[in-house]
Amino acid sequence: MAKDVEVAERGSFSAKDYHDPPPAPLFDAVELTKWSFYRALIAEFIATLLFLYVTVLTVIGYKSQSDTTANGDACGGVGILGIAWAFGGMIFVLVYCTAGISGGHINPAVTFGLFLARKVSLVRAVLYMVAQSLGAIAGVALVKAFQESYYTKYGGGANELSKGYSKGVGLGAEIIGTFVLVYTVFSATDPKRSARDSHVPVLAPLPIGFAVFIVHLATIPITGTGINPARSLGAAVIYNKDKAWDDQWIFWVGPFIGAAIAAFYHQFILRAGAVKALGSFRSNPHV
Repeated sequence: MAKDVEVAERGSFSAKDYHDPPPAPLFDAVELTKWSFYRALIAEFIATLLFLYVTVLTVIGYKSQSDTTANGDACGGVGILGIAWAFGGMIFVLVYCTAGISGGHINPAVTFGLFLARKVSLVRAVLYMVAQSLGAIAGVALVKAFQESYYTKYGGGANELSKGYSKGVGLGAEIIGTFVLVYTVFSATDPKRSARDSHVPVLAPLPIGFAVFIVHLATIPITGTGINPARSLGAAVIYNKDKAWDDQWIFWVGPFIGAAIAAFYHQFILRAGAVKALGSFRSNPHV
């Protein structure tokens, strides 16, 4: 019976109508010799720059328009809903524009999750994170250059833990929020889904953008919503106030833990990577 199951499993694997890309090597020095690699780094830098520029400008614009001490309207501006749309909408646009060049990560947590799943090499993962962080810093610097008085007065778009919430609650919000995002990235780009649901056209950047939008609605009142270490770092570097730096660890540890959990859940539970590995181990007669 065990042999029949094994034959059936082999038959099902050989008949599958999709192909998983081979695991990326841990170290791939050859990448450093290719122009396409540096083009991808530039794409990640520019995309993260544009992401931070538009979104931080939206946050500051909302705060200035709703500031009643400066003749603003308490109900004015785009509100939390508009801020969430700005973040989600920009991710949708930028992932759509850069997916074919760099994969459209625009987030060190996404890159980290894909690295753990062996979708990208260590070299690419590290340099992507550097490019994303530098792009975020440059994007926020542009906002400050164009609107320095408003930028300083209204907090610079920096992520900070809101009053009334403990650091544990903030960390948990970042873990869960990033899990939602990275899990969506894995699901939207899964080759198995593309083959199985080929009759249902799904534009991968759309659910990813919606995930960012929904998470912002839930966590803006708690942490301002990080779920992107580059976004939090860029704002903290340019704003450079104690509160932003005191809470900065939350916006790195939380997203990286959330990304790791999402990578494990998708690859080893939903895609049965652990079961297949265990089955291969048990079927080896020499073990």
